[in-house]
Amino acid sequence: MRRIHVIGIGAGDPDQLTLQAVKAMRDTEVFFILDKGEVKSDLVRLRRDILGAHLPEGTYRTVEARDPERDRTAEGAGYSPAVGDWRSARAGVFERLIAGELGEDGTGAFLVWGDPSLYDSTLGVLEEVLERGAVAFAYDVVPGISSVSSLAARHRTGLNRVARPVQITTGRRLAEGLPEGVDDVVVMLDAHQTFQRYADTGEDIDIYWGAYLGTPDEILASGPLAETAPRIVELRAEARERKGWIMDTYLLRRRPGSVSGDEGAPGVGRVSRDEGAPGSSG
Repeated sequence: MRRIHVIGIGAGDPDQLTLQAVKAMRDTEVFFILDKGEVKSDLVRLRRDILGAHLPEGTYRTVEARDPERDRTAEGAGYSPAVGDWRSARAGVFERLIAGELGEDGTGAFLVWGDPSLYDSTLGVLEEVLERGAVAFAYDVVPGISSVSSLAARHRTGLNRVARPVQITTGRRLAEGLPEGVDDVVVMLDAHQTFQRYADTGEDIDIYWGAYLGTPDEILASGPLAETAPRIVELRAEARERKGWIMDTYLLRRRPGSVSGDEGAPGVGRVSRDEGAPGSSG
């Protein structure tokens, strides 16, 4: 039976691969890579860089396919159906790749940014392919270092505080309000910079922000939200103009009177562009 490895490859730094990930890569004959178009062509290049850094040349092959476009104008009640349509289109691509490029007893792999279990569609898409019944395969999952872990490490801070919860959510959900009873909120997939809504509320909130984590283009900023939000907006606009796309993640940290000890959090008030970030990939 065909086998598929779903391999988490971290936020972009080849040094972030785990030994388990490298072992799975060395067990792979064919790597399936989805091309997101010219604007994001460097994402394909970075995957190839990761393969080249860990595998001997000539021991594998890569197969590229165009990633289906998703309707990004869909909002409200139309959002989930639009995502569902996109996943189904992806399932069709996956099905063709696995059936057409992998022998009956072959081993293929998808290299997933960050961790496959965190805001990534690969596992759900593979399940949809299996449900269709046109091609059979077994698959396993190799966890990776997520952008969330990378963000915390780069800012030298923890995600949660003593006896306190941490919540991971999206910009879409953050727009509905900060969660009650949670003072540490990690936000992903925020194309609308929703953190700005909370910059002028008078709450004592710090932000730890990072874009292109683990790549040569990595940018970091942190500090009181009211002071740092305008600078992040500028950095984000400059980065999008330069690269045509952006991937960023941030942690919002409220400092209520009942919680102490964060006034001296590392990096507060710091903005940096780490051109020499470890690994030089992303």
